[in-house]
Amino acid sequence: MAAIAAFSLMLLLACSPPATSAYQYEGAVAEDGRSPSVWDTFTQAGKMSDKSTGDVAADGYHKYKDDVKLMVDTNLEAYRFSISWSRLIPNGRGAVNPKGLEYYNNLINELVQHGIQVHVMLSHLDFPQVLDDEYAGWLSPKIVEDFTAFADVCFREFGDRVSYWTTIDEPNVSALGSYDNALFAPGRCSNPFGITNCTVGNSTVEPYIAAHNMILAHASATRLYREKYQAAQKGGVGINVYSSWSYPMTNSDVDVEAAKRYLDFVFGWILEPLVSGDYPDVMKKNVGSRLPSFTKSQSQVVKGAVDFIGINHYYSMYVNDRPLDKGTRDYSADMSLYQRASKTIPGSSKNVPSSSQSDPEGLQCVLQYLTKAYGNVPIYVQENGVASNDTLNDTERIEYLKSYMGSTLKAVRNGANVKGYFVWSFLDVFEFFAGPQSRYGLYRVDFNDEARPRQAKLSARWYSGFLKNNGSYVQNELDSTESRALQ
Repeated sequence: MAAIAAFSLMLLLACSPPATSAYQYEGAVAEDGRSPSVWDTFTQAGKMSDKSTGDVAADGYHKYKDDVKLMVDTNLEAYRFSISWSRLIPNGRGAVNPKGLEYYNNLINELVQHGIQVHVMLSHLDFPQVLDDEYAGWLSPKIVEDFTAFADVCFREFGDRVSYWTTIDEPNVSALGSYDNALFAPGRCSNPFGITNCTVGNSTVEPYIAAHNMILAHASATRLYREKYQAAQKGGVGINVYSSWSYPMTNSDVDVEAAKRYLDFVFGWILEPLVSGDYPDVMKKNVGSRLPSFTKSQSQVVKGAVDFIGINHYYSMYVNDRPLDKGTRDYSADMSLYQRASKTIPGSSKNVPSSSQSDPEGLQCVLQYLTKAYGNVPIYVQENGVASNDTLNDTERIEYLKSYMGSTLKAVRNGANVKGYFVWSFLDVFEFFAGPQSRYGLYRVDFNDEARPRQAKLSARWYSGFLKNNGSYVQNELDSTESRALQ
């Protein structure tokens, strides 16, 4: 669940509202006509390390009105959430579920009535299990048509109140977690690349196929919106990518080149086709025939199919060059580098999440890089935050947010085209990596209580004051720091 600030240059950090994703927030997985999603199947099979599920999650399906009241109390001015494809269109295609439609209309209306700007994510690492059963989900080009039809329903039913649409969350991470290392649903991988013993999948090719179809689905939905809805609704369509900055471990030419290669694999994999119509050259070289290619007509549809870029950012990486393995490779091996979360942590060839040191400068670097590399497309920081222990006195979160907001403001002052900032997360939710035990929220949720009561943390009170004062805390601290540096 993330919080967004749709800020101007002068008041960049004036409003930083929240976001959620359907599976992590809603719960009610078997209510009112919702069909199982791939995450239901994954977690109910005991695939999470703590055996938790999102069956109830934060119970947002029943508590959304209470949460909107908390948003108002916290001075939030916008909210980003995702729509459960399984709840809205239970069969993956065809008939719309009236109860699902009613829920999202009620949620949107509640937000609008309280003056809260609505941002919608269409797919947040989740899709109907029926489509995985029928044609293996994102591994089939058939999903492009079904996703576009799903997007069409959302644009038609909600577009009169929604102007900000993000199609797919973190395709660069989703493709890996779902089809390379099996961290995410549907949990496909091949040995030796999975985190557990792999029984189905092919880690050497499936991540690239899945991401390719995600790019095509995004482009198709974007074209539909532009042709059918944009003139009347005046909105825009973007895509989200997971981001981390890369520092060369040494100043050697090969490590500097490795850091550049990291950016091409992390950002360029998804964004380069949307700007140029094709994948980065280094990916085509290292991946070879395992990387799908765009037809001429596909390239024409994909190129330019983005109104804004959303990024999720938490940490930076240090990288060393690594000779390209001549044997069987997955995505991480194709990157041809070692990566670590700090200079003191041993390097790894695996592209998996790790705890890392705070590095606000890395976010500034990402924002400036994206602005320069991808044609000055508007950027939204759609997730940024830090997990903490189960405490209400989360002072470390306050300091983290101050520093990262400051780095965002620095990037804007240096020309980065940033239009919004979201904090992850408004309240504690079911986290895909660690279930309910990983707490990113400004509000605590008691997952041991069936009623899922909310309780403000210290960071929520700080954040409310921060927004009430138009972000002046961070701006004043940044101005003071820059002034001292000039003395």
